[in-house]
Amino acid sequence: MDIYIKPMEKVQMVGRKIIYLSDVAEVYAGDSCQGALEKLPVFQVPENTENMYLISVLELVQAITALYPKATVSNVGESDILLSYAPYPKKENKLILWSKILFVSAVLFCGAATTIMCFHSDTQLPLIFQNYYAMAYGENTELPKLVTIPYSIGLVVGILVFFNHFSKFALSKDPTPIEVEMTTYEKETITSTIEQLGRKKREEKQ
Repeated sequence: MDIYIKPMEKVQMVGRKIIYLSDVAEVYAGDSCQGALEKLPVFQVPENTENMYLISVLELVQAITALYPKATVSNVGESDILLSYAPYPKKENKLILWSKILFVSAVLFCGAATTIMCFHSDTQLPLIFQNYYAMAYGENTELPKLVTIPYSIGLVVGILVFFNHFSKFALSKDPTPIEVEMTTYEKETITSTIEQLGRKKREEKQ
């Protein structure tokens, strides 16, 4: 009998300590034993505290072969599963949440504004605008609004187009640069946590 499993990279569990195979992996084995495999216990959370645990695909294979000794188990997913356990659901305080959002937004706004001003100062952009205006109209103006206003509008429009998201409007369904960076950060965080838990597991066995 052939059994295929596709373990997930990260799983979150709240309250329940017994982890079943269907909680951490997709399973395909045919109608005869599909239900039994999905309800197969593969891990027991040892403590009633919020913590991270590492489940190896070998543990899944051992649990499956203990139930079906003659089965051939094929893994088509992750080799390690990061289990995040919490005994109770987290209650997010909306006041604290909005305070964090406003704080991060203010920091990003000030940082972006400072970066743009430093760039303009380093490149002497006001002087470039003056030269453009002088070449076009033959007059020297310290701050030519005919050039600076369109540039300012274009800067805002360019940022919105680049990030591809403004309120509920988006130019395309592609992930925005921020979403891509957040996904990359999440993957690197999961990989680092798995390596740390794996190292800790090996040290405990020694």
